[in-house]
Amino acid sequence: MALMHEPTAPYHSAQDALRVLETVARHTAGITDTELARRTCLGPERLTALLRMLRREGYVEQVTDGAYVTGAALSRLGSAQHRERALRDKLQLTLVRLRDSVGAAVYLSRYVDGEVKVTQYADSPATPAVNEWVDFRSCAHATAVGKSLLTQLDHNARRDHLSRHKMARLTSRTITSDRLLLSRLESQPPTVPVLDLQEYAVGTVCAAVPITAGSSVGCLALSLPVTHAYRLRQAADALNRNAAPVLLSLAI
Repeated sequence: MALMHEPTAPYHSAQDALRVLETVARHTAGITDTELARRTCLGPERLTALLRMLRREGYVEQVTDGAYVTGAALSRLGSAQHRERALRDKLQLTLVRLRDSVGAAVYLSRYVDGEVKVTQYADSPATPAVNEWVDFRSCAHATAVGKSLLTQLDHNARRDHLSRHKMARLTSRTITSDRLLLSRLESQPPTVPVLDLQEYAVGTVCAAVPITAGSSVGCLALSLPVTHAYRLRQAADALNRNAAPVLLSLAI
């Protein structure tokens, strides 16, 4: 399966954060921000923002002399015996934080073995999840999640997926023409959130942003009731800006 992914801002942030984290990990006695800036070649503002994010996520800690050392979250993910559980727990905490910051239900999805899979999500009574009235695996053409994942595949992989899943009309807004859908997927900029404006379910709008790392295709998405549609683009932009911690957790 070939990918059509172009690096996005969260991807670059995650890469820079990983570079900082690797540098901290090599200095078990601690390393100052001045030395970190010299060794990573990152500007002061950029480094400060990355260290703030790494501290918030528990990947680094600042000790009494101001130096940085690796944090508890990194130790948990570094344990091969419990890595899968630790990663799932870490991602869930991040999704909950994203849910609260964007004011919407948030979803983590992957494209696994040719199928769309929502692997984790965070909702609440105030931010309810989408009612999965049709299996997400069979309606990638109608969901922001599915379309975001498909945009990250090459043309042949997209056609293969659509050949295995009939493009059923779920609402009056659902695209059922494979030619039209493929054209839209082809022209979708990787840095712009993919939207679902009541294409999957009447009364719900959604947005998704790519979080591809290496050969693994994934996305972050959010959903809102249509009465909050006026917040969709702003919430989607916020989701995109804050996607780096998810990418970082997947990369460690």
